[in-house]
Amino acid sequence: MTLKKDKAKVLDEVWTEERIRGFLEIEPPAGIDPDFHTLLRAYQQMRADDFAAFIDMFVAAGRDINARNNHGESLLDIVSSHRLGEEFAVTLKTAGAA
Repeated sequence: MTLKKDKAKVLDEVWTEERIRGFLEIEPPAGIDPDFHTLLRAYQQMRADDFAAFIDMFVAAGRDINARNNHGESLLDIVSSHRLGEEFAVTLKTAGAA
């Protein structure tokens, strides 16, 4: 018997402003910095252009662009080590990440 996939992979899905803004409401697991968790989730799920729009909203909301995980790493630290993270790193630096 063969199993059929439930869902097809979605490419080039539309990220509306409302959907991007919804990431500001993500709740972190206990013990995780809320701002870091939100940034990481956005980075993991968004394309670079959508991430840039999100970062504008994130900063405008007064959130901490330099938030750190439990290992003392910022999202910029993590993104800078990724092969395809350069565009995301530039977005973070432009928004004030250090």
